[in-house]
Amino acid sequence: MRDLIVLSSLVLCFATTFSQVQNVYEVYAIEYARGLWSVPVSKVAVGAESKDSVNFSYFVWYLKGDNGRRILVDVGFLQDTSKPMKSIGHYERPDLALQRLHVNADDVTDVIITHPHSDHIDGLDLFKKATIWMQKNDFAYFVGDAWQKDASHMGLDKQDVPKIIQANLDGRLRLVNGDSIEIIPGIRAFIGSKHTYESQHLLVDSKTKKVLLASDDSWFYYNLDHLLPVPSTFDAQAYVKQLRRMKTLVTDTQWIIPGHDPLVISRFKQVSKGIVRIN
Repeated sequence: MRDLIVLSSLVLCFATTFSQVQNVYEVYAIEYARGLWSVPVSKVAVGAESKDSVNFSYFVWYLKGDNGRRILVDVGFLQDTSKPMKSIGHYERPDLALQRLHVNADDVTDVIITHPHSDHIDGLDLFKKATIWMQKNDFAYFVGDAWQKDASHMGLDKQDVPKIIQANLDGRLRLVNGDSIEIIPGIRAFIGSKHTYESQHLLVDSKTKKVLLASDDSWFYYNLDHLLPVPSTFDAQAYVKQLRRMKTLVTDTQWIIPGHDPLVISRFKQVSKGIVRIN
């Protein structure tokens, strides 16, 4: 009888252990738009000697957690179909692209904004039920200092400012203050690249590895491989410093995912048109 009780306790212990939430995520890259033409590598990586050209892809990233969280990293831009962007070829509204994973906009529990350039924040109003996460200093610059006389607001769109302010007024905005902070269980935010005033990239726990979503803290694999900054940054040296640090945060650089490289779609397993699973 005693042996039976011990055995039963062990079975219960193992069952409890394996049923516990681990706060790990399935990671998906969703290409919702692609540029119409290519540009020289030297235009996206300052100091590049390559004569090759690259095209821009535009992504949002979907994280499906075993903890019930359904997280979207960035929300893309909205395209006025009556006045399409001249540089964009293929386009699908980000919430509609997300539906190819059988996820509706109202299913999204959290939105993490890596930085407030329009192609990453413009679609915010599509996800009205989500809690929004953004770096505090990036928010302050975006809604305030960027619009002062002689300030730099390249890549920012004043039409996006009321969206993030309204989210704050609605009580949905959570401001992240600093570097290497776990903002949601299993998701850690890093800063320092200065692509915008305080852009952030994310280290995400999956079942087998850590995946680093660089967003625009590395536009292309070329930036990462050659440690070259993008032309749009407040501090080129800081940008390169963070490229170096990114490589120390993962076991293999293949798990660092740049923000605009079409190669992401070809390097990982496609699960739907324009959608790949990273892990």
